[in-house]
Amino acid sequence: MTQLLVRYSRILEIIGDIVKVHVPTPEGDEVSEIGYGDLALIENTLDPDQPPYMAQVIRIDRDEVSLQLFSGTKGLSTRAGVRFLGHPMQVTFSPNILGRSFSGAGRPIDGGPSLSEEAKIEIDGPTVNPVRRVLASRMIRTDVPMIDIFNCLVESQKIPIFSVAGEPYNRLLAQIGAHADADIVVFGGMGLIFDDYHFFRQAFEEAGVLARTVMFVHQGSDPVVEGLLVPDMALAVAERFAVEEGKRVLVLLTDMTAYADALKEVGISMEHVPSNRGYIGDLYSQLARRYEKACDYKGAGSVTILSVTTMPGDDVTHPVPDNTGYITEGQFYLHEGVIDPFGSLSRLKQHVIGKVTREDHSQIMNTMVRFYAAARDAEQKQAMSFDLTEYDERLLRFGQLFHDRFMDIRVSMPLEQALDLCWQTLAECFEPRELLMKESLVSKYFPKQRASVDFGTGA
Repeated sequence: MTQLLVRYSRILEIIGDIVKVHVPTPEGDEVSEIGYGDLALIENTLDPDQPPYMAQVIRIDRDEVSLQLFSGTKGLSTRAGVRFLGHPMQVTFSPNILGRSFSGAGRPIDGGPSLSEEAKIEIDGPTVNPVRRVLASRMIRTDVPMIDIFNCLVESQKIPIFSVAGEPYNRLLAQIGAHADADIVVFGGMGLIFDDYHFFRQAFEEAGVLARTVMFVHQGSDPVVEGLLVPDMALAVAERFAVEEGKRVLVLLTDMTAYADALKEVGISMEHVPSNRGYIGDLYSQLARRYEKACDYKGAGSVTILSVTTMPGDDVTHPVPDNTGYITEGQFYLHEGVIDPFGSLSRLKQHVIGKVTREDHSQIMNTMVRFYAAARDAEQKQAMSFDLTEYDERLLRFGQLFHDRFMDIRVSMPLEQALDLCWQTLAECFEPRELLMKESLVSKYFPKQRASVDFGTGA
């Protein structure tokens, strides 16, 4: 690792986890040999035996450089020496990282062997040239019916799960990672408690996908700056697997609101002028730089990004979900433990529905949602004590079956099985002529024998 051997011992001030250093330059010129995002080592001269502090350049103002420390400034003296390493944060990349877990600083946290001899790559590089991008045309199956049937996840898509604290969004994310037909899953967690990290790792291990999974985990007790590095490390590794090895990579990130809060905390320490609700003014740009890493590469693999964005107070106008909605290509809305078909949207689903999926996919999707909307109207009539017709009763029955069989995130089944179950559910509640679908599809897929309904199990 190349290091700049010149030491700068004049630390101007220490504010929180921010250290401001004076770097001598000829006649007060701009610092030239130090770049934004470069790493630095701070060696405490009061205790030579103490390991050096790792820091990252987050601001350069002529001859004044601001450093964000990874492990906090406790015990640090203004007489400490600073050495700049001449390169930004790097992450280990090799086939040997599969099945491993790393901290937000890139250190192994799974008790496995050291990977210090493996190749390193820089994080947070530029997004791919649009000329090298391929139009999305392939589907990533998740075995979650509300996604595979109604809002397909498409390769190279960037899409968030909008939810609120307390909802089982981590369970949903783990289920998708365990069943998705991607070649490699890269997981990035920010602000997780240890139980969450253990839950994800155990879920991947029990599903037999841990050997093709890489995990980058920032826990709530870790330094804030490490949380900022997690998405960049995860996406840098995903890009390499996609470009150099032609892999279909699914990146799972949770929680991007915690990432934005970390940006806000650093901005406050830097005394930046706050924007909406105290967040940094370039929040949109910071989020977009990460989400735009999603890409289907010409002649190579692809990177697909599925993230969690929690909405404080269930407020979709909060700056984080609001900015995210402008960047991403739809959203999955997780509400009251189920994926809401009305709040969810995949803007790329038309590229795969009926093209790489079964011929009846489009019609069955529209018909199921149409009847579920009618079922919700029937529920309103029932709640207001209006008289219900026999057709209303059948709508209510359909709505209950739809909720139990498809909306519950614990339900997992292949797409073709889910489509067959849609036909079966329709057959249990309606006559073929009531479906208003293509006669050829009804003749081919409508069950010849209509099963009875069991309200206790929803089967």
